[in-house]
Amino acid sequence: MKRIITMVFTVAALFALSAAAQSAAPSFKLMDVDGQPHTLDQYAGKIVVLEWTNYDCPFVKKFYKTGTMQALQKKYTGKDVVWLSVCSSAPGKQGHFSSEEWKRRMKEDGVKASAVLLDEDGKAGRAYGASNTPHIFVINPEGKIIYQGAIDDKRSADPATVAGARNYLVEALDALLTGKPVPVSETKAYGCSVKY
Repeated sequence: MKRIITMVFTVAALFALSAAAQSAAPSFKLMDVDGQPHTLDQYAGKIVVLEWTNYDCPFVKKFYKTGTMQALQKKYTGKDVVWLSVCSSAPGKQGHFSSEEWKRRMKEDGVKASAVLLDEDGKAGRAYGASNTPHIFVINPEGKIIYQGAIDDKRSADPATVAGARNYLVEALDALLTGKPVPVSETKAYGCSVKY
């Protein structure tokens, strides 16, 4: 009996720790490449992926040139997940483009994100602590960050490393969509530094 009671308390403590590890996602208001505003509040009740990006970063190219990022975007937006790519590159820095250049490159790469948001002053990026491109944040329907960090466990810009990698983003989304606990809630992001 004591063993059962101990197990119950252990499980309860683990759930409490898991809940405590989740933090509220900072709100934001950012314009997309078409000049349309997006706020986190407008996506309340939905799963949201925030993908910090910089199309000139070799680590970002690893996922886009192989079609991996676009395939993930298409798969999960098809499951009613909102996927927002965010660029915090400041004017004059690598990865900062005009709206027209953004549109051209998005079309060229076949981007399937719900929107690409421009964070030129870096306020949103700093609020989230986005340090690298890519840097991923998964927000649950209650507005809590349930995963943040790297997309996968292959800390390389080599496109050949995509195959066979453990994909933390996929694990988090699949768990969330099926009502299961997210296996890993945080990893260290890798890639180019965000060009604030």
